This record gives sequence, structure tokens and C-alpha cells, in this order.
Amino acid sequence: MNTADLGLPVDVPSTALFTDQYELTMLRAALKAGTAGRRSVFEVFTRRLPDGRRYGVVAGTGRVLDAVENFRFDAGVLRFLRERDIVDGETLDWLAEYRFTGDIWGYPEGEVYFPGSPIMRVEGTFGECVLLETVILSILNHDSAIAAAASRMASAAGDRPLIEMGARRTHELAAVAAARSAYVGGFATTSDLAAGFRYNIPTVGTSAHAFTLLHDHERDAFRAQVEALGRDTTLLVDTYDVAEAVRTAVEVAGPELGAVRIDSGDLLLVAHRVRQQLDELGATDTKIVVTSDLDEYAIASLAAAPVDAYGVGTQLVTGSGHPTASMVYKLVARAESGADGAPLVPVAKKSSGGKTSIGGRKWAARRLDSSGYAEAEVVGTGPVPDDIADRQLLVELVKGGEVVAREPLDAARDRHAAARANLPLSATQLSRGEPVIPTEYVHEGSGS
Repeated sequence: MNTADLGLPVDVPSTALFTDQYELTMLRAALKAGTAGRRSVFEVFTRRLPDGRRYGVVAGTGRVLDAVENFRFDAGVLRFLRERDIVDGETLDWLAEYRFTGDIWGYPEGEVYFPGSPIMRVEGTFGECVLLETVILSILNHDSAIAAAASRMASAAGDRPLIEMGARRTHELAAVAAARSAYVGGFATTSDLAAGFRYNIPTVGTSAHAFTLLHDHERDAFRAQVEALGRDTTLLVDTYDVAEAVRTAVEVAGPELGAVRIDSGDLLLVAHRVRQQLDELGATDTKIVVTSDLDEYAIASLAAAPVDAYGVGTQLVTGSGHPTASMVYKLVARAESGADGAPLVPVAKKSSGGKTSIGGRKWAARRLDSSGYAEAEVVGTGPVPDDIADRQLLVELVKGGEVVAREPLDAARDRHAAARANLPLSATQLSRGEPVIPTEYVHEGSGS
């Protein structure tokens, strides 16, 4: 199923106004100055990882490709811009014909990144590239933050599956993107049906406390659920007394009961008690699912508990304290003139306060140690050194305005699992620390 063609309510007819006004006023001024057509190179990168993070996770690439394709100024959008006097007639005419015709390269979705990594490179005329800044950053900053949190949680969970269940804790459209990013980061399923429909992510869900409270007795609620959903369903056992609920659950469903869910209390203690009780009742194959404001630290603390799966909501969709990846979109090279074939010259912002950038059209490669694990992120301009030429990270995503790198979401998920496994073991530590590998810069040539 090609979800890009579904036209679902979670899509929009145009992404052209998912932008900041100054993108259009810059275009207006550049058109007047005759510089809008200069060949330009923009790069997405972050100067630092969020505090305590050892690596970042690229997520949202597929959504960026959709956004670029849908970046169109239709009649209603143009009328809005004209009525607000945001741009002049010349710019309106230019926007009416807008189609991105340039090239985009980037780290493939699911790959890890580090400070200074050229996560995405957008090349074309200044006018067509500058308009994409806000929408690209909006998607990558949100999705990568969620994927990084998901990856840390997946590392803490080990082989135990994670359920994404944060839709009620964020904007309804952000919830769909969050579920997608969580899946890339290692979550197994989502409770959000829109995410399941849009991206073919496996969905799960059974009942809440309201269903138990609806019935006169807990036994009646359990019986109704089992009759409707089968014995392999998951029964919520902490509405009243947990021990009594577990006993009733097994009596109603038998030892074939699929799972019980615990949503409150001291999860470590309660999980041990429930496991012992289930085993004593003969329900040795019944699994235990825990929820209740979990994050990676809570998940790690339950490593020794007899827990079979975790459900995570609020902390996941808010990036576990870091809701943005702090990525920026900067012009790093532009043609020295508007003439066809004019060479590129590096450009960079120079300022105090840690907001400097490095000019030049960049490549990136990951150097491995003798054991095959990553030891450095190498970023440079000019020729790529022979010893790392086969370890380059950027892939072509858009060529001449046409998307050339769409892939199933499972490919990004598998890529992330492989990339994380290729990092030093300290990458999985939850304690505060520096990026797990350093970023090294190689400056050669002009980047043209």
C-alpha cells in the first residue's frame, strides 16, 4: 500500500504555509536583487546533542520527502499572501510556478548522528531552497527527538517489546508522527489507529479502567471482554484490588489468559507478586504488561522484574524531556555569481555564543575501529579520504526535484537497530555523558 497516495485526514493539500514569513520576504528581496537564482547549498545539522544524550537518531526523512512534494502555492494560499501584503506581484507569480527542482542528500532514516553531522543537504537555487527551511526543520526536529527517546527506551527494554500509547498526550497530528518515529526507534506497536492506517504500524489495545467501572462487578467486566476478544486478551487488574483481580481474571479466562496489565503502584513489587500469583494459579504463560508514566529510567529499573512488555505515553511523545533535536538549516555554500556553472564558495556565520557554523558543501563518513565498531564521525569538504570512502553516510533522496529514495518504514527501523548495535557499548548507558564518538573535521578544497 502506497500511503502517500491515500489522501488521509492526517495529510494536508499543501505544505507551503508550514513556513515562517521571513522565508518569503527573503525570497522577495532576493528576486529584486537578482540573486534568487544563485546555486546554493543548505545543510541541516545540530551543534550539540540534548544534555545527556550519547547519539541522535534521524527520523522524519520520509515525511520530509512528502512535504517537499506537496510544497505548492495554490490559489487560496496566493490570495492569502496577496491580501496580507507579504509579497509583491513578482514574487506571487514566481510562487505560483514553484516546484522544487534541486537535489537533496541526507543520512538515511534510522541512522544515528552526532554534533556537526550534515544530516540533510539541500541544493538548488537560493529561492527554491530557502523556502523549505521551516518545514524541514519542523519535521526533523520533532521526529528525531521522539526517535532518540524511543531508542533509549528500546535499549533499556532489551528484548521486551514496547507499546507506543501517547496519542492523548500530544496534538492529534503530532501523535501520528510520534508513533511513526517511535517505531523507527524500536517500539513494536502503537495504540494510535491513524498511525496504523497511515504507516502500517502494528496496533494494539484492549480496555481502560472505565470499562471495569462500567460494570457492577469486576468479574462481569472481565467476562465481557473475554467473550468479545478471546482468552488471549489483556485484562487490566489494578482498578480495585490487584490480587483479587488476578484471581478473578484467571478464573474467567483460564490459564490461557494472554496478559494482565498493571497501571499503578510500585511496579517492581507488584509485578513480582503478580507473577508469583499467576504461576501458582497455573497461568504460567500469561504475560505481564506495565504502564504508568514510564520513561527509559523507569524501564531500566524494571529490568529484573518479571515484566514482558512496557506501554509508554507521555514521556515518549515529549522526547523524554527533550522535545526538539535543536537542528538548524544553514547556507554553507553559494555560487560566486549568477552565471551558469559559477563555482561554489563556502559561506558561514561568524558569531559569539556558540552559534558559529562551518562553511562548505560537506560529506560524512563513519570510521570504524579494529573490531568493527564506530570510533569517529568524520565530516569534511573536498575529496573523501580513501580509507573511509566506502563508509560515507549521505544518500541521494531527491534528484532534479524527483524523490528517488522512498522505502518501507521497516527499512528505517531495521537500519536503526543495526546502527545502534554498531556503536560502542557505552552508547546504551543512561547516565549523563558526552557523544559516544567524537566528530572530526577534514578541510580540503573549496567544496565546489
